[in-house]
Amino acid sequence: MGAIPRALRIALLVVAWFSVLSALVGMVGLTFGGGMGIPHRWLDGTGFDSYAWPGVILGVVVGGAQACALAAQYGRYRLAAGLHAAAGLVMMIWIFAEIALMLVWSPLQGIYFAAGLIQVVLAVLALGAWPRPLFARDQD
Repeated sequence: MGAIPRALRIALLVVAWFSVLSALVGMVGLTFGGGMGIPHRWLDGTGFDSYAWPGVILGVVVGGAQACALAAQYGRYRLAAGLHAAAGLVMMIWIFAEIALMLVWSPLQGIYFAAGLIQVVLAVLALGAWPRPLFARDQD
């Protein structure tokens, strides 16, 4: 991620660290913490009997995608921005599926969906979607 502006690299790190830590805390709380106070009735009709498997999926899939993006960025791999975009999409899909399955909404879901969206936007900018200079025109 050499040609990416420093502020953009830092912003990607902040969002990814927030997301990976949240996913890991969520995984522990859902699998070992008995659902972290989330009503068990929210699982009705989802196919899950407890919050254990959703917790494992959250930690492994969502947290794993974020960890891969972070590892690639710290390793200075060129695919880091693409992995950040993928990790942000995984976060948004997780939240969308959670709402669709449980048919409930909480402000935390809005925060995590926004985090995923911000990560995708930052990653797309890091991949070069931002023209330089911003208002440059193509020559005919």
